[in-house]
Amino acid sequence: MKIVGLTGGIGSGKSTVVRIFGDLGVHWVDADDVAREVVEPGTSALAAIAEHFGAVILLSDGGLDRAALRQRVFEEPAERAWLEGLLHPVIRQELIRQLSAGGAGDDYTLPYVLLVSPLLLETDQQELVERIVVVDVPEEVQIERTMARDDNSREQVERIMAAQMARQERRSRADAHIDNNRPLQDVERQVCELHNRFLFEFR
Repeated sequence: MKIVGLTGGIGSGKSTVVRIFGDLGVHWVDADDVAREVVEPGTSALAAIAEHFGAVILLSDGGLDRAALRQRVFEEPAERAWLEGLLHPVIRQELIRQLSAGGAGDDYTLPYVLLVSPLLLETDQQELVERIVVVDVPEEVQIERTMARDDNSREQVERIMAAQMARQERRSRADAHIDNNRPLQDVERQVCELHNRFLFEFR
């Protein structure tokens, strides 16, 4: 089974593209979902985070207060580095488990699955994939979409983008691009063409 990595900056519309692949029958594992799973109450990762940052980053039900943690790590680069050092290996291990555990089901007949990750190229997750697909939109579109979706300020969005790989570098490392600043019908066409290409290359 081949693994195709799908990535893109914040607000690029990865979720839309993944849904189109899903409509074509492609199974995917989302690194964001896995990142949430590994810090659920009772996990060793959440215990380590609470010990390091204190109970202020916990909600009343014992879950992780993501907003509080996000604000803390974006204000303090050293703390972000500590958190990434803790979580990235744990997330990678769980991704490998889910991608190799037959999560697509015994009746899955396609020759590839998708690993969807906003930090595919910033972490060693890229070592898990055979191809890299970048969902791409202009930076101003990223900012506008994220502000509207997450109710964040422009400054907050720009800080998040600054912590991610620059758009041109991301594009230069891709095997294929999907221009998601186009009408939905055109995005669907691009995904279908890529899907057919992978079916041919991985046959």
